[in-house]
This record gives sequence, structure tokens and C-alpha cells, in this order.
Amino acid sequence: MPDHLRWGILGTARINRRLIPAIRAARRSDLMAVASRNRERAEAHALEWDIPRAIEGYQRLLADPAIDAVYIPLPNSEHVKWTLAAVEAGKHVLCEKPLALDPLDVDRIAVAARAHQASVEEGFMYRHEPLTAKVLELVHGGALGAVRAIVSGFTFAQSGAGDVRLNPELGGGALWDIGCYPVTYARLIADRDPKMVFGSAQWTSTGVDEEFVGLLRFPGGTTATIYAGFRAAYRTWLEVLGSDGALTVPNPFRPGPLETLELERLGAVERIDVHGSAEIFVRQVEHFEASVLDGAAPVVSLAESRRTAATLSALYASARDTSALYPQ
Repeated sequence: MPDHLRWGILGTARINRRLIPAIRAARRSDLMAVASRNRERAEAHALEWDIPRAIEGYQRLLADPAIDAVYIPLPNSEHVKWTLAAVEAGKHVLCEKPLALDPLDVDRIAVAARAHQASVEEGFMYRHEPLTAKVLELVHGGALGAVRAIVSGFTFAQSGAGDVRLNPELGGGALWDIGCYPVTYARLIADRDPKMVFGSAQWTSTGVDEEFVGLLRFPGGTTATIYAGFRAAYRTWLEVLGSDGALTVPNPFRPGPLETLELERLGAVERIDVHGSAEIFVRQVEHFEASVLDGAAPVVSLAESRRTAATLSALYASARDTSALYPQ
């Protein structure tokens, strides 16, 4: 078993500016190559980020025996195809969320990963941060009493007409892109799958949702309302309401080096400081190292990724069900 992971990146996506420094800061990772369908683009990206090798074509990178693991930041519609191709080439995979748009595709990935003894993980960075661990410790430890409601959302103004997020053929839309964050966080807090979901969307002329509102009801009576949209300025939020108190979480999906939780009980507010990462995404990479090199359990399992895909798919199905519209 090697003592370091040798990484390749499939694509030159904007999110690479976060992962490249994280791979370099991680203790047991080496960034070896970046691939693009276009040689000039690969060479320009390698030059900009001081990556040793630029490779034309994703399959050529996957065929390279000097690469152990790949990061996949491609458009959503490409995640399943290239995750399967990477696994079949003997590579471990860290794939940007969402891993798949259909839960059955997660099943295919799981079968392939077992057959090739590959680690595959969906990239939800916030799952690896101390802020998330502290929130779950408080909630599951009974600091709020019984959890009654979860309110969460993620917005940013999207104005780029050519952005892949607005292309339905590439798996675009607000729910897949950013709504997956409040949805997965709600399930973590509830610690179970929803028994009912309802969704409502504002659709663009291209056919993707630029705004999504969802309701999830969990066994035991906990409800979650989530909002995702490309029509409002950047903001993220999470509030958890319980029988004995309430918890406000700033920056739940992209926490900074220091965040302060607000725990309100009996009219008094307790502020709880949580120290995080100076360079976000590093813990995600290091946890992936542990999964591959040490056999540690992944933070985001494929079973969880399947549940995420199933929940998001159900929300979309609800939003498209015009029979539920209020009669005019």
C-alpha cells in the first residue's frame, strides 16, 4: 500500500481553485496531472497552477499507472460516466456533488467500486468541518430537546447566460447545485430519511429550476424547509428549532476559520466558538486519504449518496407534478 496518493484532476473547472491548494496542503497527497478534452486548456491550467503534467483527454489520464486517485469537477451530467470509467481503470474517486442524478446510478457505482476495490466518495466539503460536528453534537446530545423544525437555504445571484448550471442537459438547476446542501444537512440532523417531500420550483426558459422551495417531513414529526436559488444575493443559513431551545448556525456550508453558534434556551443566548480550517477542503482531502490508505470509513458513504439522490429526485418529481397546483 503506498503511503501517498498521487492525484489527477479531470477537467479545469472553477472549483479547482479550492481543491488544488487543499491537495497540496494535505499531508499524504501529491498532485501529478490535470486533463482536459482540449490540450491548450490543459496546458494553460497546468501552467497557472504549477501542475507537473497536462494531459489531453480524460481517458488518457485514467490509463496512467502513475495516478492513484482522481478528482472529478465536471458538469453534473458527467459524474456517473467518468466515476465509472475511473473505477474501472483502477482509480479511487473523489467526485463533486451531486455524485449522481438518479439513485440507480449510485447503485451502479457501488457495484463497480466493490468489484475494483476502489474508494468512491461524494464531495460535500462541509461534512468534514468541525462546525458540522459541533452542530450534530449539540442537536443529537439533546441541547435543544426534541427537534421540531429545520430551516435552511443557500442562494447566490447567477447571471452568466452560458453557465452550465442553467443547462438541463448538463444536470443544471438550483436544487442539484446548491439545494443539495440544506437537504443533506436536514437529513443529518433528523438522522433518518424523510417520509414525505414536497417541492415547488421557478423554472427558467431552458427548463431548469432557478429557485426551489422544498418541504421534508421526517418520521417522528420533524419538518425541514429548504430554499435554493440563483435569483438572490449570496447567503447561507441554518436554524434548528427544538422543544427546549433553538440553534443558529452561520455559514453552515462553507465555514470559516472561526464561527460562532448561537444556542438560545429559556430566553438566554449562549455563544459557542468553533475553530475550523484556515484552508477549507483540506480536511475533505485528508479524510479521503484515510479512506484509501488506512481503510477508514468514508465520511460520506455511497449508501448516503444514494439516499441523497433519491430525496432530491423525489423533490423534483413533486415540483413537476402540476396536478398539485392550486386551481385557478
